[in-house]
Amino acid sequence: MKGSDISDVIIICLYVEDLLITGHNVASIEKFKGRLKNEFEMSDLGKLNYFLGLEFHYASDGIVLHQRKYIAYVLKRFHMENCNEAETPMEANLKLSKSEDEQAVDATLFKQVVGSLRFICNTRSDINYVVRSVSRFVSKPKTSYLIAAKRILRYLKGTQDYGLAFPTSNNETQIEVEGFSDSNWCGDKDDRRNTSGYWFRFRNSPISWSSKKHNIVALSSCEAEYVAAAQAACQAVWPESLLEELKISYVKPMRLNADNKFVISLAKNPIAHGWSKHIKTKYHFLRDQVSKEKLTVVHCRTNVQVADSLTKPMRSDRFKELRNMLGIVKADRLN
Repeated sequence: MKGSDISDVIIICLYVEDLLITGHNVASIEKFKGRLKNEFEMSDLGKLNYFLGLEFHYASDGIVLHQRKYIAYVLKRFHMENCNEAETPMEANLKLSKSEDEQAVDATLFKQVVGSLRFICNTRSDINYVVRSVSRFVSKPKTSYLIAAKRILRYLKGTQDYGLAFPTSNNETQIEVEGFSDSNWCGDKDDRRNTSGYWFRFRNSPISWSSKKHNIVALSSCEAEYVAAAQAACQAVWPESLLEELKISYVKPMRLNADNKFVISLAKNPIAHGWSKHIKTKYHFLRDQVSKEKLTVVHCRTNVQVADSLTKPMRSDRFKELRNMLGIVKADRLN
């Protein structure tokens, strides 16, 4: 196998006693399954349609991975199947904070709701930030936290058919992996720590995303953006090693998009040390990756910063725009 030729590769995903087998060459897959059947007693269930609560919608121009059945089950479980729908999973500019004055709610119920929502995040990056926000209060849930969690359910009721799109990209001649990194400075009202988000795509398909609160308090928005980019640089090591293991050639160096020019300057220019000597050494992993030419940090406009949706709640119009950029589409949208 040379270059990006993966025609003979067969990938197997094993979960307990269930196998998912995929590859480019159908004949090779059938031959491999025949050899397995000769060695083991097993059944071929055909094309993958449902696996571990995940559903697959096939179209001529791609696949949509969704959880419509599971969302319907969750809504029924928590008596929300007849609730009013919400356009967004959280009100714009809403910041949840600890409150001693509010009435406490059933902690077991709240944990069950949050746990169900966290599983749905596997195919719905558009709710990743808000689910992480309510997850912080599972130990002592209050009324406002439960209302916020129920709003997420109301949003999911109106978007049950939405899922993660993996469009075909046969027209592309080069294989690219691209990341986006962003941060919301002082986003937490209680401890003033920042929320960072990153989102990676392989060609046009999303492969990795995260919304996470920093464990430090940044002294400026520039520092917050730099720390977020450093965390994204750590994540970039994973697709790099995976593609190399699969012997797939891709465009190097990998591109990381940030909408703050300070991040680019600090990552490329060690002279900026005077601005950043208080930043912990581990966050300069970004600079190390850039100097080794494994990663390049480029500037992107704020209006195309996909990771922005992973750092804060937004207005309906902006949220829907970024939701589409995240690759969250209606299952029947692909033809």
